[in-house]
Amino acid sequence: MSQRSVPRPVHPPTPASPRWLTIVMRCDRWGSYWYIAVGFLFAPALLILDPWPGAVAVAWVLISTAGLWLGVLGILMATGLAMVLRAGEEIPEEFWWSLLGRPPGG
Repeated sequence: MSQRSVPRPVHPPTPASPRWLTIVMRCDRWGSYWYIAVGFLFAPALLILDPWPGAVAVAWVLISTAGLWLGVLGILMATGLAMVLRAGEEIPEEFWWSLLGRPPGG
């Protein structure tokens, strides 16, 4: 009677990624969309607000705070992805498609 060894899977079925990584990546995606759209409208808005220095200052504070927040999200995203890589895991393709809201392959 011979014993056959069962082949091990090449990649683990699910990564040991932090739970918060998905939330951070979705927030970064939508925040980037919003930031780019507002960026196109920012210069015309400053021209309209030019007679009111206080309104211009508020606009600069809002756009700067949003940019800072996107920077923090980027640092968190890089940290989470580095944790996955350090664990020797691989994030499956389905994870990336789920961030886009599409089924795998489409």
